[in-house]
Amino acid sequence: MCGIVGYIGERDCTPVLIEGLRRLEYRGYDSAGVAVWDRGESRVIRCRGKLGQLEELLKTSPLVGRLGIGHTRWATHGRPSDENAHPHKVGSVSVVHNGIIENHVPLRAELVAQGRKFSSETDTEIIAHLVDAELAASAPSLAEAVRRALAKVRGAYAIVVMSDRDPGCLVAAKNASPLVLGLGQGENFVASDIPAVLPYTRRMMFLEEGEVAVVTRTDISLMDLNGAPVTRPPREITWSAVQAEKAGYRHFMLKEIHEQPRAVTDTLRGRLDLQNKSALLDDTTLEPSQIRKIFLVACGTSYHASLIGKFWIEQMSRVPVEVDLASEFRYRDPVVTDGDLLVAISQSGETADTLAALKEARGRGARTLAISNVLDASIPRAAHSSFYTHAGPEIGVASTKAFSTQLVSLLLLAIHLGRRAGTLPMDTADQLLAELLALPAKMKDVIDQGGQMQVIARRYGHARGFLFLGRGTQYPIALEGALKLKEISYIHAEGYPAGEMKHGPIALIDSELPVVVLAPKGPYYEKTLSNLSEVRAREGKVIVVATRGDHEIGAHADEVVFVPETVPEVAPLLTVLPLQLLAYHVAVLKGTDVDQPRNLAKSVTVE
Repeated sequence: MCGIVGYIGERDCTPVLIEGLRRLEYRGYDSAGVAVWDRGESRVIRCRGKLGQLEELLKTSPLVGRLGIGHTRWATHGRPSDENAHPHKVGSVSVVHNGIIENHVPLRAELVAQGRKFSSETDTEIIAHLVDAELAASAPSLAEAVRRALAKVRGAYAIVVMSDRDPGCLVAAKNASPLVLGLGQGENFVASDIPAVLPYTRRMMFLEEGEVAVVTRTDISLMDLNGAPVTRPPREITWSAVQAEKAGYRHFMLKEIHEQPRAVTDTLRGRLDLQNKSALLDDTTLEPSQIRKIFLVACGTSYHASLIGKFWIEQMSRVPVEVDLASEFRYRDPVVTDGDLLVAISQSGETADTLAALKEARGRGARTLAISNVLDASIPRAAHSSFYTHAGPEIGVASTKAFSTQLVSLLLLAIHLGRRAGTLPMDTADQLLAELLALPAKMKDVIDQGGQMQVIARRYGHARGFLFLGRGTQYPIALEGALKLKEISYIHAEGYPAGEMKHGPIALIDSELPVVVLAPKGPYYEKTLSNLSEVRAREGKVIVVATRGDHEIGAHADEVVFVPETVPEVAPLLTVLPLQLLAYHVAVLKGTDVDQPRNLAKSVTVE
């Protein structure tokens, strides 16, 4: 969600803060601001809008100092406005905050009763008032004031605090919202995500739940909320800042679409057991005989990956699988026992609903496995074991390569469980492994057809709506195609099981409605053709994704996009690619903000 950057050192911190926030723009935001210790006091400049508008303000009123904090805000409490933008300053205290303070209403009422006045609608300003009040009372240090203030707070937060009374440090704290600490030479950093500080250092520490960090120019010390010291060695980040750059592509999303063959290769590397016709997991202790049921829990695009994973795992291992939207899981009082496995899937590893679902299941005795793209994120740390997708940094808000690598991870999990259970024959597993080895080259083949998708986008991008249809594992791909289109082009789109079309969506079909049909060769092919014919009979414009060499399909469609032949299990990894490209090219033609679509955030760290 929002972006946080903090700096203390010998550099002029304002350019560091702005550049760090720029590297976090992919998270989505509606306002921005900085606070800098400048000429004996901290000064705040903030505004509604993008970083460019903040930079214009800084040109007319420059801030120069060696201690500062910056923030890009995505509105939760209070509309986007100058007053609600962060940082918030109360007395000597400046605060930036990601998350939601759940008990903000009674806390605000209590502070107002004490005579304190608020200048914003945000819950964040409450933290600034609480810390300022503790400093005005008896707190001997800024760190102690922050600890005492947080004892009164309930909710999710990642905060960084600075004070005019203690200009030699920043204080950071975390609960259910990510914070990373960067260790430099004579300088240190705080940020909500790695890319913000990666140009300056690769030595990082990750705050755990309920921890506080005191960050000075030469040192970072950790403690828990009770003040007890915490010791943790830094970790070295292996991917470079260059991986988070556009590398000549017009948008991050297009770059990341093209990176999928490489990302899949990296996710497969070292995980194919060709000798035993199986897959190697980072945690090889999963025994199907000891698993009563598997729960796949996720949000958004990761949820669509989970729907496909259910097909694979049940088919190959015969272990029953439930798929849940993480935001609904713990509120339905799920029947979870110590014989169950919950797999939490999240690109960022910080998705608040998914983290809460994992903790709920773990608290009921279930074994937990995290599938994530971010090393040491909150969800992998909270799980018993983790499986990293190795997609590399994904900057575009609309997920592409993270989705593909999640699918590969779930397919590897299914193969692993099936071989361990003895329910996946060796020859079938051998064929799946061979197709996975061939997959990156086949993906590149499809992506290289981007010119065709650009032409199709020009022909149909004016439509007011799209319908996406698929059967079996292609149905979640239809959902994903619809999601991508509406996320970045703002065109209403709906994904539907092709067999359910007659139960409602058929009423929408006319000569103005483009219908994207996923019809690769496989067990559902003939039935899908029947649904396609029903669309044609009502004059719908049919765009089909089909298997190369299918000479019959052209007679049933207005447009045909071919993907290489593969086994049905692997086909979703190919059929999704034209849909990503279609969404991208339609969005470009409409002139929308492809990488930062309105109202969306990359990492949703609040419920």
